[in-house]
Amino acid sequence: MKLPPEAARWLVALRWIACLGVIAVTAVSAWVLEVVVNPWPLFGVALGMLAYNAVFNWVHRQAGLWDAFQTERSILIQILLDCLALTLLLYFADLPRNPFLIYFVFHMLIAGMYLRGAIPYVLAGIVSAMVGFVMWGEYSGWLPAFPLRLPSYPQGPPPLDELHLLGLFAAFCTALFITAYFSVSIRRYVDRAHAMLRQKEKMVGIGQLVAGFAHQIANPLDGLQNGLRRIGEAVKGDGRLSQYVRLMAEALERIERTAKRAQAFAQPHGITLQPTDVNAAVESTLAVLGSSPGPGIRIETDLREVPLVEGDPYTLQEVLFNLCTNAVAAMPQGGTLTLRTRTLGHRDDDQLNSVAIEVSDTGVGIPRSELEKIFEPFYTTRADAGGTGLGLSLCRMLISEMGGRIEVRSALGHGSTFTVVLNPYRPQKAESSAAFIGTARGS
Repeated sequence: MKLPPEAARWLVALRWIACLGVIAVTAVSAWVLEVVVNPWPLFGVALGMLAYNAVFNWVHRQAGLWDAFQTERSILIQILLDCLALTLLLYFADLPRNPFLIYFVFHMLIAGMYLRGAIPYVLAGIVSAMVGFVMWGEYSGWLPAFPLRLPSYPQGPPPLDELHLLGLFAAFCTALFITAYFSVSIRRYVDRAHAMLRQKEKMVGIGQLVAGFAHQIANPLDGLQNGLRRIGEAVKGDGRLSQYVRLMAEALERIERTAKRAQAFAQPHGITLQPTDVNAAVESTLAVLGSSPGPGIRIETDLREVPLVEGDPYTLQEVLFNLCTNAVAAMPQGGTLTLRTRTLGHRDDDQLNSVAIEVSDTGVGIPRSELEKIFEPFYTTRADAGGTGLGLSLCRMLISEMGGRIEVRSALGHGSTFTVVLNPYRPQKAESSAAFIGTARGS
């Protein structure tokens, strides 16, 4: 999901408040509480924050510069500058004993929400290195210390203890990385849920469009058929005209069947959750597919012992058959079609002990830029070969109705792997889910 420009602008707006807060806290600590001995370095850092925040604010207001200054890059630079500024603020305010050290967690939360890949973890490593460097420098005497004048230390703070610093540094680093991990995990889950919701909304819109279109065809079609029957009765004596009438009647019947199929497509398929053997579904799919689905294509299976899943066996076979035919189409020069089943166990964040069915090919692969589009309705890379772009979108919708999900991995020239993940069968949960689906369809 692409970041909106507001994702970077709100950081700029929030930083104005943070800068004023730093100046106010420094002034009160230095001249009212008399805790900070030398406030001028802190004021200098705050002025530096105001300066680079003004630059970001100006860049965001310039449309031309903003087009070149991508949102994710802007957020990364802002977080790096903020972490550097916070490190300097804490260094000039007795970093090893300053409770505001926990404020780095907020930057890890922002990085986990808005930055992709391993960047949040890299940021956690950079911040850990900066804080560790300051701790080591003050402990070794290589860096001058800026202790706070606290009432509990009338003779000055005690010397830094090596074990205390090691424990503090270890707790600080683990807190940063754990925060990054959980924020990244939550963001990925929300992105996946948002994509599934958007997909369902598209399919509902398509279903309504198709149903309305089929209904508009059905009414005049009945009139045409009735009129054609009367014409046929009137021209029974003319063999040639009777043949034309018969051909037109057959064409109208084909149109009627097409309209009925369109209406059936618009109505959601009935899915009854029940204990489903995924290995049996794979074997049934291969039986329909045949031992030689295409020239030069070899089929391999790796079916492990897996638990029953919550699903509909016929719908699962339909999805697997669609994935297999797509895999065959992706190997015009031949290759290997592999079907695997396995238990994910604790590796699945959404559901423990879920079951995965993998459909892999050694075909042409899918470009990275198209991986997020292949599940969208009517998006196809095989339009010349008659592809409609509805197969994968229907597969995702059907698997979603069974409580599962479809994932894809691919690389150009190295084939693709589609993974269907389904929840393990639990009798009480499956019965309640089936009742809910039945009630929703009835309404």
